[in-house]
Amino acid sequence: MMQLSHYPSVIFQAAQRVNEIDSQLMAVQQQVHRFEGNADKIAAFEMDLKNDAQRKARRFEVLLVDRDYQKAVDTQVQLITEKANAIAHLEYLRNQFSVAKLEARLNIAQQLTDFESRELVGL
Repeated sequence: MMQLSHYPSVIFQAAQRVNEIDSQLMAVQQQVHRFEGNADKIAAFEMDLKNDAQRKARRFEVLLVDRDYQKAVDTQVQLITEKANAIAHLEYLRNQFSVAKLEARLNIAQQLTDFESRELVGL
């Protein structure tokens, strides 16, 4: 286990990593929304499509063949997983820090108790 004084900076770095991943995720989500908006536009202006079901099917077809869209969705899934893992790591570090603080307090309390016991005995 690391020293208590190192935890704040390590926790800060882990929190920064979560924020970086979140920023990347938001950028990819915007890209995905642009692709979906473009597919909606294509489907909306095709005159031979007669109802919403046909437009939804056409939208799906447009997105299905768009390699950039598929790549963006794959990246989005990867970043969601990466963010979840980064958050779990951050919580792990926070919990480790809490345990280390409790152990330090226990150690101090035991030292005080040992000192008081020796004083009572006259050592």
